[in-house]
Amino acid sequence: MKKLRVSFLLFVYGITQKLYRTYFKKKKRQWQFNEKQLLEFQEDSLGRKLGEFYKRHGFSMIPKMENHDVHHLITGCGTQFEDEIAMQYLLLGNGKLNAHLLAAIVLGSLILPEYFRMYIKAYKKGQDMKPFYHWDFESLLWQNFDHIKDFIQQKNTTALY
Repeated sequence: MKKLRVSFLLFVYGITQKLYRTYFKKKKRQWQFNEKQLLEFQEDSLGRKLGEFYKRHGFSMIPKMENHDVHHLITGCGTQFEDEIAMQYLLLGNGKLNAHLLAAIVLGSLILPEYFRMYIKAYKKGQDMKPFYHWDFESLLWQNFDHIKDFIQQKNTTALY
């Protein structure tokens, strides 16, 4: 039964993702690198880790959606469909808000409710991270991956003087 529900979600995602890129990512350009070029970055860089992610999972880059895959790396969210929904919750907790994200959360929660505890945990994790959902990760591909990840995963703390 779960397989049928996930198939339905994949179908809906395939349609909405194209619309999202067309109407909400109009001004955004696709990255200047491909999967093979990413593998040529220094071993500890974000670019190299992203290239290895694509190779390990057999994925290819989707134009204008490259940051999404970086979000997987930084957050540790998997690539199963329930993990994708959890990542949307995490991004909501991190401050991102748009119609596509809300639709994914609502539809994913209704169709895969057995993962609701995981979704709430992801939301709280996103709240505990520095806001990163709006970053341009293409400009950070040369940077040390662990440093970026550690920086984002630090809790926001208020300094009292």
